[in-house]
Amino acid sequence: MVFIYTESELDFYVHLSDFQQDLSSLDVISKDSEKIAIKLKDVPLQYANALRRVCLNGVLVFAIDTVDIIENTSALPDEGLAHRLGLIPLKTDLGRFNEPSNCDCQSESGCSNCKVLLVLDSGESNETRSVLSNELSSEDETVKPVSEKIPIVTLAPGQKIKLECYARLGRGTEHAKWNSSNIATLTDTNKDNEKILTIESTGALNPEQIVLEGVEEVGRRVVEFKDMINKIE
Repeated sequence: MVFIYTESELDFYVHLSDFQQDLSSLDVISKDSEKIAIKLKDVPLQYANALRRVCLNGVLVFAIDTVDIIENTSALPDEGLAHRLGLIPLKTDLGRFNEPSNCDCQSESGCSNCKVLLVLDSGESNETRSVLSNELSSEDETVKPVSEKIPIVTLAPGQKIKLECYARLGRGTEHAKWNSSNIATLTDTNKDNEKILTIESTGALNPEQIVLEGVEEVGRRVVEFKDMINKIE
């Protein structure tokens, strides 16, 4: 297969690294624990949109990937229970853990540097009640649900669930459960060459960290693309 790139497309990928190195064009308008709004000045649309897309689903975060159900007498099937667990956002420490593909263990089963075990044992219910995310116990306190009040399943009297699950780092391009942001929007202002990037975090990372990691990830992808172009040439 032969790829044909226009001069403008090649220019975009070759010079995007300049944008990565010069963050003075990023002006924070507002931020809190959940959302950040950034003014982009004189940043070409393709640069800004690349950052928006990566902030949405290209930044590494933790999510439950494997669930071993030991016992489940609830009305919710095992598959449904595993799906709900996977969609619970988890606090993420990128400095502490490795992406599995880049971990030194190079093992499918993973190690303590790339996987985290979480367990849940509801015990037998004496009344109808909801099992919440605060009942998930993590072997590493830095990786745990972003909220203690996320409902997982409702148990009737006499029902219970017991399970073990493993969380790992991933990107939303693989599955939406690894999205680092709920929303990532890019809007124009009344001024020329000025746009507003708004990021709302899932809670796994703080919004500012998502943007900074997004800039790094865009730069990494540019380097990979440049290497691929050089090989073609």
